[in-house]
Amino acid sequence: MSNFGYFQLKAAPGLWHVRMRPGTRSQKLYRIHEDSEGETGQTGDHDRDFEPVVVSSFSGVTVKLQVERRPGFESEALLEDTQEVHQEGGWNGGYGWGGADNVASTVTAHNATADETLHVFSLASGHLYERFLKIMMLSVVKQTKSPVKFWLLANFLSPKFKDFIPHMASNYGFDYELVTYKWPSWLHKQTEKQRVIWGYKILFLDVLFPLNLKKVIYVDADQVVRSDLKELWDMDLHGAPYAYTPFCDDNRDVDGFRFWKQGFWSNHLHGLPYHISALYVVDLQRFRRQAAGDQLRATYMQLSQDPNSLANLDQDLPNYLQHSVRIHSLPQEWLWCETWCSQESKGRAKTIDLCNNPMTKTPKLDNAVRVLPEWTGLDGEVKELEKQVDAAAAPK
Repeated sequence: MSNFGYFQLKAAPGLWHVRMRPGTRSQKLYRIHEDSEGETGQTGDHDRDFEPVVVSSFSGVTVKLQVERRPGFESEALLEDTQEVHQEGGWNGGYGWGGADNVASTVTAHNATADETLHVFSLASGHLYERFLKIMMLSVVKQTKSPVKFWLLANFLSPKFKDFIPHMASNYGFDYELVTYKWPSWLHKQTEKQRVIWGYKILFLDVLFPLNLKKVIYVDADQVVRSDLKELWDMDLHGAPYAYTPFCDDNRDVDGFRFWKQGFWSNHLHGLPYHISALYVVDLQRFRRQAAGDQLRATYMQLSQDPNSLANLDQDLPNYLQHSVRIHSLPQEWLWCETWCSQESKGRAKTIDLCNNPMTKTPKLDNAVRVLPEWTGLDGEVKELEKQVDAAAAPK
């Protein structure tokens, strides 16, 4: 992150050596500055390529680490082409630090190459949304012919879900990883859990994933996919770092609730669409190269000080920033929601989201059964697998 060159490494308590990742262009051009000081109290020297750091508690430690150009490389460009972005990474696509990465756990169910695999990011909190999440994942796997890897934010998942997901991955042949990120101490915090989750959904896209990951598709937990995501994966984003679907505007019954059609949003957008955040594609290479994450966090810091701003944090923030961090608008059929879309357009829907209805406030579980004919079957299939897993684990 551009804020103080901030980065995180996940590590257990103990003595660690922080160094440039061997074999990268970062290591070729930079070395740790001699004035760096780790928790050992020792200063660096030019003969040592690492900085010792003592992690003495589970709350972690913050260390100031300085780097300098190696002699003879003062004018060398760190990033030579777009390929460098995913080969090295780090702050501004560059430093490629060694050390532990963000992965909490992983399972591999097949041997697909990285270029064949579609990567899907999601997050959930609570029993109901974990139930939705499993159904969403199952719908993706059933509809998508390519291998799929899910990236799930570990911060809010229950132990029961974490115990079950390896069985689901093995049974349906997908890969997954649990990723985590600690909210930076300098970034304005949220107090409501829902808003914290919204923050994780949009504020750390450039740092949550390994830097060799080129692209990721975010899918809300309470969504069912009805089409092959490969089509979305291969879509040309026309130079934008990410792509969202605009809100439908053909359900006339909720015209009065379309806040983006009037007042502040109408004036701010200047004719640009207001997009829904339930589904989006991120070109991680372009996102990092354009420092989109830093722009999102900087604007969030400015706006979040006012409790009346960013009412829908995960949507308002990227839509507000459209003039500087461009959004490519996906075709409307990529996200259908009963609240905002007409019944006539439902047959073309490639995903269906169980978004809230401001008129009826119907519980999502009731909506799922009513709106999605396939939902009950998917839910029953997951429950049957859960029964099998529980029976196998029960004492004999």
